[in-house]
Amino acid sequence: MMGQHVSRTDFEWVYTEEPHASRRKIILEKYPQIKKLFGFDPNFKWVVTGMVLTQFFLMFVLRNRSWPVLLLVAYCLGGVINHSLMLAIHEISHNLAFGYARPLHNRLFGFFANLPIGIPISISFKKYHLEHHRYQGDELKDTDIPTYLEAKLFCTTFGKFIWVILQPFFYSFRPLVTYPKPPTNLEFINLGIQLAFDAIVVWLFGWRILGYLVFGSVMAMGLHPVAGHFISEHYMFKKGYETYSYYGPLNFITFNVGYHNEHHDFPAVPGSRLPEVKKIAPEFYDDLPQHQSWTQVLYDFIMDPDVGPYARIKRKKRGLN
Repeated sequence: MMGQHVSRTDFEWVYTEEPHASRRKIILEKYPQIKKLFGFDPNFKWVVTGMVLTQFFLMFVLRNRSWPVLLLVAYCLGGVINHSLMLAIHEISHNLAFGYARPLHNRLFGFFANLPIGIPISISFKKYHLEHHRYQGDELKDTDIPTYLEAKLFCTTFGKFIWVILQPFFYSFRPLVTYPKPPTNLEFINLGIQLAFDAIVVWLFGWRILGYLVFGSVMAMGLHPVAGHFISEHYMFKKGYETYSYYGPLNFITFNVGYHNEHHDFPAVPGSRLPEVKKIAPEFYDDLPQHQSWTQVLYDFIMDPDVGPYARIKRKKRGLN
């Protein structure tokens, strides 16, 4: 069973535009009041600050604990907090912490939210993520799509299991290989601030606590229930559909990232208000394929031979050769 090969041998190539821009236009024509949901959530910064301070407190509490205890807490609690902070950085990349009028405030707050994650991601994530929205499915610019090498190497049930575990590494390093961009000054600042914070953590609490932060971040991006959203969002579980929403309880700790069709339709709406989009325009979302469980998504991705790294919709890159 674990050696069973996936049934697909290539990605699903389409020659249509990504669906969200056209649906956004249709929905706004019918429900212009959705524009009132645009903008930042004033409570967001306090929620994120509370999560960062919780990690600071846990570092102090765990400073003398053994590795098994640290790894257990990292998987069950610390990694979940760090994963939520990554999704806070996702919100910040859309300028939803302080609004589009204050980009510097958003960037600085992104540095702050990044601290417990242990690895500098805030600026680099924004650089690639906005193109994922603008060019969804583009063979070059959408770095969320696995490479051919990934799809060919991890093409069995066991291979997909390993791929899920290693997903944080593919997610982090894939853009550097497939679509490299020169580093920006803000990325160097992000790196400098993060290295300084990590050094302070080691000085105050030792290497094990830094390991608690970093290993928690990595584990919660791999074989972990909250990491199910990486696969649930755009992997093609039903032919022809490239974005899927999840309306379950884990949205409560992930800034409603499960409302993913709604998010791609209206990236200017903060996560806290995405349920309102669905409530206002239910006929546009209720009949779309959706997931009920991120854990089930991980299981189905690994065990179903019809799903795997190839199960993504792709488009030829825009422009002339």
